Amino acid sequence: MSLYNPTRDQARQFLFDAWAKFSQHAVLTDLEKIAVEVMQMHPEYHGILNAPERYMQQQYFPEMGETNPFLHLSLHLSVIEQIGINQPIGIASIYHQLCKRHQDQHQAQHDILDCLAETIWHAQRNNIPLDSTHYLKLLQGRIQGQ
Repeated sequence: MSLYNPTRDQARQFLFDAWAKFSQHAVLTDLEKIAVEVMQMHPEYHGILNAPERYMQQQYFPEMGETNPFLHLSLHLSVIEQIGINQPIGIASIYHQLCKRHQDQHQAQHDILDCLAETIWHAQRNNIPLDSTHYLKLLQGRIQGQ
């Protein structure tokens, strides 16, 4: 598996495997521990994580109001990594401000996740690289309650 650019199936398999190891009380890697913490914040996805044979190839259609649980969990992992290394510069401070405002780490992560998803969508729609300035502007808006 490519660590930095996994395929859809590799990313899903990682989540399924981490959840299975957790369920079996097996030893987890550091990354698996973080993934499991995120999965535990989302009990609505536990049924999916318990049925890899059913959901590995499942398609999700946002235009029909469907949330892709694998994308959602993966975005959480991206946000946690960004905060941990403070990239883009300033995101750790923004996260702490959002945590203080919401009094909830999960909600603060969701604020950042929403901005990240919008930044990715913007880049894909315009066929341009990810724009960290745009991302930080969206995040600043969240701090200001926009």
